Amino acid sequence: MNYWLMKSEPDVWSLEQQKKTGTKGAAWDGVRNYQARNNLKKMKVGDLCFFYHSNIGKEIVGTVKVIKKAFIDKTDKKKRFVAVQVRFVEEFKMPISLEKIKKTKAISHLPLIKQSRLSVMPIDYKSWKIIYKMGKIE
Repeated sequence: MNYWLMKSEPDVWSLEQQKKTGTKGAAWDGVRNYQARNNLKKMKVGDLCFFYHSNIGKEIVGTVKVIKKAFIDKTDKKKRFVAVQVRFVEEFKMPISLEKIKKTKAISHLPLIKQSRLSVMPIDYKSWKIIYKMGKIE
């Protein structure tokens, strides 16, 4: 299993909207960055992803699971980009702010900090466990 972080602007697509899609989930589409596209192509069914609200909030708010591997993004007329299907898994009791992530030395190496514009990125297992634990604390 691999671990990822996916960013979405909450006024465009929020965790709450993701939750409402139920078990069928929703296509994670609209990605127009080649590095992010390549990360989408590497995703496998069952991979877990942090759901990050970008621009507004700048925080990890929960998790989603990949339920369908990469397919051509229907919103891309030139068919260069892909989407994956994800479904809601859980909402964190405590969203984890970008500031808190930056201040946590053990996870300060993450692409979230170093490549702030990248919308889909891998997360190593050790960092996943640290962030997940942070989100579960009330």
